[in-house]
Amino acid sequence: MMYQATTANGQDMGEGELRGALEAAFRAIGERRRVLVIPPDATRLHSWAGRITELAYEHYRSRLVDILPALGTHTPMSREELTRMFGRVPHELFRVHRWREDVETLGRVPAALVRELSEGRVSFDWPAQVNRLVARGGHDLVLCIGQVVPHEVAGMAGQSKTLFVGTGGSEAIHKSHYLGAVYGMERMMGRVRTPVRDLFLYASEHFAAHLPVVYVLTVVGAGMGGEPALRGLFVGDDEATFARAAELALEVNLTLLEEPLDRVVVHLDPTTFKSTWIGNKAIYRTRMAIADGGELVILAPGVRQFGEDPDIDRIIRAHGYLSTPEVLERVEKSPELQANLSAAAHLIHGSSEGRFTITYAPGGLSEAEVVRAQFRYLRPEAALARYPVGRLREGWNELAGGERIYFISNPALGLWAHRVRFAGLGPPEAAPSTR
Repeated sequence: MMYQATTANGQDMGEGELRGALEAAFRAIGERRRVLVIPPDATRLHSWAGRITELAYEHYRSRLVDILPALGTHTPMSREELTRMFGRVPHELFRVHRWREDVETLGRVPAALVRELSEGRVSFDWPAQVNRLVARGGHDLVLCIGQVVPHEVAGMAGQSKTLFVGTGGSEAIHKSHYLGAVYGMERMMGRVRTPVRDLFLYASEHFAAHLPVVYVLTVVGAGMGGEPALRGLFVGDDEATFARAAELALEVNLTLLEEPLDRVVVHLDPTTFKSTWIGNKAIYRTRMAIADGGELVILAPGVRQFGEDPDIDRIIRAHGYLSTPEVLERVEKSPELQANLSAAAHLIHGSSEGRFTITYAPGGLSEAEVVRAQFRYLRPEAALARYPVGRLREGWNELAGGERIYFISNPALGLWAHRVRFAGLGPPEAAPSTR
């Protein structure tokens, strides 16, 4: 089943259009008595999932019995964050996903298939894991909400990634992240079919077909004033739903540039980005756009830690963001990294591989901490004075003194790449044309 609502002529979806589209989708789904909603957490505040969850609550009322934010490894949401994202939805409906404890393994993808998907880079099997509430909660509808956008681990975020990573367990998260990292992040971002996505597809077909999951997928772009605007809504329980959403996301969220960028400045909203685990989207989403020898400056007034999880934070501090060969060598020698492969993957994701420099201006980390993590440091006050966010426009800016920068106000809304670099990584047919 697929229900699709997209905008016409590039216009944003308004409240009335969203409400009407969701009501039509809920009618198509049919009557349900016990509903579980799985939205993303506060790190995906811009996804429109909060408003969609509110509208689902308005529709189902007492039949909506559980809401399980797809935390993955992230910090549980505070009451203030719940209110900010989900409005008047009662807090007592929310459950916390504990990724090391509250999971059930539905089945295991064979090691031979994972080896084939990874082109021989890894040889482990992979567990399809979900929160026990999903597996055993007795729900007759699981609404899994998420934004489809280029992503560093899966190629494109959303759909079954929200289910198997957002509510998955430590083994599933560690191994899926590591698979994506060793296969090559730049071979994956903005690609609809990737080794990690194929894992999720196999798991959906072989182990999760009995679950009453319906996906609610959003495509979000920058609207008036740079605010996140809803461009598309796709509701369905099949791969065609994801494929259509991904097609629109590549039109909305992929910026292909005719020349590589010498200096990129990215702002991280302090209400959303509080760790480099999340904030390194500034690196993931721009790395294919930056010239060899260029510089990425990250304005991060809210960043005060490295990992969302205390153990992963400690691992990042111990190793820093290293090149792929260096991380792989450390994984071979470190039982701790072998037991925390998502942390190892994150170290790879946060490196420029020595191709360009990364300068961080965090509000809550010291210069010593930043330098130990293998970044350059810039005082946040000096950074914001040099790059006044409120006066910069998206894209190219000429500053006083002749400095020319490319500014991005929210890296979570897209992927920026030099056209030649993007087209040269992966099958030529996977590189879409821009409009």
